[in-house]
Amino acid sequence: MVPLLQTWMLRLLTIDLYLNIRLVNKKFCSTIIFEDLQLIQSPSDRPFSPTHLIVFIYFIWRKTVRLISITHYISYSLNQFLTVAVDVANKAGEVIRDGFYRTKNVEHKGSVDLVTETDKACEDLIFNHLKQHFPEHKFIGEETTAANGVTQLTDEPTWIVDPLDGTTNFVHGFPFVCVCIGLTIKKVPVVGVVYNPIMNELFTAIDGKGAFLNGNPIKVSSQSELVTCLLASEAGTKRDKATLDATTNRINSLLYKVRSIRMGGSCALGLCGVACGRIDLFYELGFGGPWDVAAGVVIVKEAGGVIFDPSGNDFDITAQRVAASNPLVREAFVEALQQSA
Repeated sequence: MVPLLQTWMLRLLTIDLYLNIRLVNKKFCSTIIFEDLQLIQSPSDRPFSPTHLIVFIYFIWRKTVRLISITHYISYSLNQFLTVAVDVANKAGEVIRDGFYRTKNVEHKGSVDLVTETDKACEDLIFNHLKQHFPEHKFIGEETTAANGVTQLTDEPTWIVDPLDGTTNFVHGFPFVCVCIGLTIKKVPVVGVVYNPIMNELFTAIDGKGAFLNGNPIKVSSQSELVTCLLASEAGTKRDKATLDATTNRINSLLYKVRSIRMGGSCALGLCGVACGRIDLFYELGFGGPWDVAAGVVIVKEAGGVIFDPSGNDFDITAQRVAASNPLVREAFVEALQQSA
């Protein structure tokens, strides 16, 4: 037993001598990089002494303190990101609120896909604000992508923004509109802000810290049977016959299995509806891009919900397919979606 303990203690000590652990902090990165790992001599060749035990205890203590400090740093960074995102969401919300009651200058990205001056002004405002605080981060926005083509989502910290989700609602004066700001690290959403300035509802979440509506904790519903569930979905912007037939057939099938169906015109607010328990089920196929879901996904998860592909597979933020529910009805919901396809 002693030789084995000696071997492992000395191995750890040797590794520690040549292991440089550092936190890479360029205002955004919460990654621990291990480098310069070298073993210069077999630990079993070295004599064991009480000094080794003392150093070993110190080694364990130091690593524990290091882990605690790293955890605190990561939490602090995400809180900082959220604070900045909430601040600029409020600023963009003022622009949306001001434009909501005015005559809109509307452009068409497609037959039913609209964009206004407010969309563009809000995206510029949000990106300029975020870039001032986090210049090394990456940025993906709905209107920027529409103008310049698809932007590749990488592992780098990336702000994904829909400056005005629910533009058609905005044009018609229907109050289901919101600012969506999400932050992904390694393609995983870790911070989410969804703000409806017309109804004054601010949804926020940080990975591992819970979800909130206007500062109050929120949770998904506890419905356990589809027949008692309220389902929300969206029709999307495609109007070809094949897509419309598939959409209406799916809705017809699902109407037999749930209490009722709603279409609110905002993917992000649909996800937030699941997060706060107003809606039990949500799905959408063929939405615009990751900006529609990046913020809402982390809010649903932190509210105790589950996010998945409507097929039942794992959710892919780049796939333009999303479903959300509480954990109790997930399997039944997936089965219903598969049967309705």
